[in-house]
Amino acid sequence: MRSVFYVLSFLTLIGLAFWVYHENYTTRAALGETERLQAEIGAARERLAVLKAEWAYLNRPDRLRDLADFNFDRLGLLPFLPEQFGRVDQVAYPAPPPLEITGAVDVSSRGGQP
Repeated sequence: MRSVFYVLSFLTLIGLAFWVYHENYTTRAALGETERLQAEIGAARERLAVLKAEWAYLNRPDRLRDLADFNFDRLGLLPFLPEQFGRVDQVAYPAPPPLEITGAVDVSSRGGQP
């Protein structure tokens, strides 16, 4: 009986060792994937920073003004003047639709209760 117990214990030990070995490699693979994703995120952030810098460079007011002057014949763009801006009280908002009353409501006697 004791030898059966030893054999089962040894087989359990072998099974647990295989499981630990497998989990170790699974964990290492997950850590490698995490590092790869972190590097990819860092590269994407760098690309985004470059794109933001390029956008800011291309949208410089003096550059846009020069482009508008250069292409005035085709585009006809003029600078904004203060008279072109309006105030909020000058905006004509549409009137709300009138509420239709479909039936009379008795409010003087609280619905028949004293």
